[in-house]
Amino acid sequence: MESFRTEIENPIVQKEIIDLEKKIHLFRGGKIDDERFRSLRLARGIYGQRQEGVQMIRIKLPFGKVTSEQLVRITKVSDEYSTGRLHITTRQDIQIHYVSLDRTPELWANLAKDDVTLREACGNTVRNITASELAGVDVNEPFDVSPYAHALFQYLLRNPICQEMGRKFKISFSSSDEDTALSYLHDLGFIPKIVNGERGFKIMLGGGLGSQPAHAELLSEFVPANQIIPTAEGVIRIFDRYGERAKRMKARLKFLIKEIGRDTFMDLVEQEKKAIAFETYEIDTTAFDAPIPEPLLTVPSVTIEDTAAYEAWKNSNVIAQKQDGYYAIGIKVLLGDFYTDKARLLADLIKNYAANELRFSLRQNIVIRHVKEENLPFFYQELEKLGFVNLGYNSTADITACPGTDTCNLGIASSTGIAEELEKVLNAEYPQYSNNHEIEIKISGCMNACGQHNMSAIGFQGMSINSGKLVAPALQVLLGGGKLGNGAGRFADKVIKIPSRRGPDALRTILNDFDANANGEKFLNYYDAKGEKYFYEILKPFADVTNLTEADFVDWGNADNYVKAVGVGECAGVVIDLVATLLLEAKDKLTFAQESFDENKWSDAIYHTYAGFVNGAKALLLSEDEKTNNHAGIVDLFDTIFVATSKIELPTTFRELVYQINKVEPSEAFAKQYIQEGILFFDTIEKYRAKDLANA
Repeated sequence: MESFRTEIENPIVQKEIIDLEKKIHLFRGGKIDDERFRSLRLARGIYGQRQEGVQMIRIKLPFGKVTSEQLVRITKVSDEYSTGRLHITTRQDIQIHYVSLDRTPELWANLAKDDVTLREACGNTVRNITASELAGVDVNEPFDVSPYAHALFQYLLRNPICQEMGRKFKISFSSSDEDTALSYLHDLGFIPKIVNGERGFKIMLGGGLGSQPAHAELLSEFVPANQIIPTAEGVIRIFDRYGERAKRMKARLKFLIKEIGRDTFMDLVEQEKKAIAFETYEIDTTAFDAPIPEPLLTVPSVTIEDTAAYEAWKNSNVIAQKQDGYYAIGIKVLLGDFYTDKARLLADLIKNYAANELRFSLRQNIVIRHVKEENLPFFYQELEKLGFVNLGYNSTADITACPGTDTCNLGIASSTGIAEELEKVLNAEYPQYSNNHEIEIKISGCMNACGQHNMSAIGFQGMSINSGKLVAPALQVLLGGGKLGNGAGRFADKVIKIPSRRGPDALRTILNDFDANANGEKFLNYYDAKGEKYFYEILKPFADVTNLTEADFVDWGNADNYVKAVGVGECAGVVIDLVATLLLEAKDKLTFAQESFDENKWSDAIYHTYAGFVNGAKALLLSEDEKTNNHAGIVDLFDTIFVATSKIELPTTFRELVYQINKVEPSEAFAKQYIQEGILFFDTIEKYRAKDLANA
């Protein structure tokens, strides 16, 4: 394995890949607990799938941007280690499946050759930062948000403040007030604004989907661009400290804000400012400001034979850019799945005849950028050869779906199977909806909403339904969700549950009713006028389970009878409450602190030490069977159980010791002092633990 190590140019990446390889060997040898190893691999983009013995790999692509070289690298990795299928996610990542765990370090090393990472693609981390796929070319944008999304990604990657949070944390950047990156359902959502000539962002706080969707609250109408990184750091630090850690289903930021209130939360963020290394953080945009490069090769002239089909494609899938004479091309990708043979040809196309960049979208599609108007016929011809000119980009006929029971442990019913069937219905019976950009259809295989079903105009959630002693696959039908723009949105109502096989007829009923009775009204207005009960009544016949046929017990895309099988979810890392493990982790944190100090990263060194304090304290509290559910609670409880009772003697209270972190500015002197205090604390609790075990 030495060969792949020596080919990695970035020593930081090399170190973490070698560390992953070592941890896999320790895990295989029984030296690392299964649950703790799960948390470690998730933070490195390695996710267990429904099929035993293989892994899903999530490749992190900030705001969906990829060059031809990176796309070719991904195809090589997929062919070598996976199946050749690439899956675009609703967070603009690429996922590949059926990968051997033992080969993941080598896979990662190959990706790193073209600056592609797996780091923090899963687990209790800041997930991939998303952005509108048209950012930088959007005719309505005040400015390009891409450099700001990129800067925040770079700042948070490997940052100690967000490596082991209570749950995942999601961030988005919309290109305009249209809010196509859906700020209202993110932990932090950014919408660009210009106020008095200054660039900045409206920021939304604490949104989320899942089984209990929550609309984000307003953090600020305007934060200057050079303050968004310190603002984000403050929010993440407070979430890390006060966020729930024991009850996974209550551990997202939205629940913390609901519990303590937005104003109290923001007061804590304000108090944390002194701990942050920068009051302002200037973001360099020059790499994104360069002129559009000319194509490498001369674009051949072509003659379009079917001009009607070409014009229909232009009307449906081609978008004028803000740069005069240039166009973006949307490629509608069924279920977000495409294959390496076509991906390589697409990479050649953008490298030679466009600007060597494409972006994956939140709706699981592909966008080619910077195509000159006179070159559109050539691109149509070449994309047609690849099967990439299907009409309906970003339309009703462009359905979003998660992988569901195909590969996901949490899938209850097939989302991809029903999505494919519904697209067939739309294409065959409702072709007019390939030009409808108001009604979105989204499907998730379970309540966790990876397919965003509960924010769409028409949504379906995979479920099961009982009929006597038998169980059939089912869909919950949701209606009335959608984005409203500028940070506002609405969540869909749960209208009715029906057997999955009746999903196509339910969609027909909804669309037929809308076509017949809406009289030009928008769908959401029509839904509001009619009300949830009206739609329940027209869909009620499909909910009858007394007349199920044999076919109703076979899920879409399957040949065998349905079996409800839900495994252990890995949407976030699992917290392991083992005393010995936590003590080892505390010691690791102090090692990381010293490494950061040696690299002159004072703020990182201080935060690693803080994490060492907390992990060490939690270990001892667990040894006393004391319940802990967040960092702040650990700090207070340690004082109560150990310091106030003189079981452990410290020069101050534990609270005063730990919370120097937000009382003293992050300097070299303080970092050195804080690390020394952390080492002394660890020695103290190790001696206490040894004595406690000896007397047990």
